[in-house]
Amino acid sequence: MKLNKKLGFTLVELLVVIGILGILAAGLLATIDPFEQLKKGRDATLRNTVAELHDAITRYNADTGSMPWGESTYNGSMSEFAAGGYISTLVALGELKSGFWEAAKGNGSRVVLGGGVDAITICFNPESKAVRADQNTKWDSTGGALVDTVGCASAAPITCYWCVM
Repeated sequence: MKLNKKLGFTLVELLVVIGILGILAAGLLATIDPFEQLKKGRDATLRNTVAELHDAITRYNADTGSMPWGESTYNGSMSEFAAGGYISTLVALGELKSGFWEAAKGNGSRVVLGGGVDAITICFNPESKAVRADQNTKWDSTGGALVDTVGCASAAPITCYWCVM
């Protein structure tokens, strides 16, 4: 008596396994959301840039007794701040690294600065859901607290800014 043993899988078995793996991969991609991860990365970089600029301006004020823009008020984007020569002043004094503006200028129009004689507020409007839900994302573009902070993290968010003051 001879037994016919066939080794391997049938075509139907292979198709079922490939189908199951495809469904699992689609579910994993939906869970991870790569575009949201990219937005979180850009927001994290911008958050560090904003904090670094705020610290540099604060140190400048502590060292010189004035703000880089003098005895007036300042309101504008980071691009306008750089165009006014303020970033190059902070770099020349060693408050910022020499490559700061080259690394930050892609986001220069997303960052809003406002300050007076002794205070500075730097804000940006986050792209990612996670940063919109952050407790510091509750300000308007001037650093004034918003009444509707719940709307910052909603699916159709109101315009909320993450600020350093």
